[in-house]
Amino acid sequence: MKVHLSGRPFTDPSGDRLRDWLGIGADLFYDASRVAIVPMGFCFPGYRKGSDLPPPAICAKTWRQDLLDHMPDIGLTLLIGGYAQKWHLEKPGSVTETVHQWRDHLPEVLPLPHPSWRNTAWLKRNPWFEAELLPVLRARVQELLHD
Repeated sequence: MKVHLSGRPFTDPSGDRLRDWLGIGADLFYDASRVAIVPMGFCFPGYRKGSDLPPPAICAKTWRQDLLDHMPDIGLTLLIGGYAQKWHLEKPGSVTETVHQWRDHLPEVLPLPHPSWRNTAWLKRNPWFEAELLPVLRARVQELLHD
């Protein structure tokens, strides 16, 4: 709800974690001439049992491809969470399986878990994410920013 009320994506601890993963600050992250933030849905779908509801499937079905077609020079697409991974990848597995196979998608695509605090346990169970994937992510982001 905090993000919904702010009118800007990732203005919460998830955003802090995501920017840390990327190795960039908020000024660059919110610079629309350098970074595009394209969520699976442009609304807050509400809560169910204390958790955010998933983005409505009709949102991506209705506009996502048209929007992406207007951005032909995308250097890196981050698939953050299972919904983005399922939409973008053919026959995706679980988030863990998909993120574990991150090397198969480079250099144009990189699947990531959602940076939510709810995934802190996932991050602890999968130390390879921080040790192996994050350095490559940060290097790729820097490479693209300096092109």
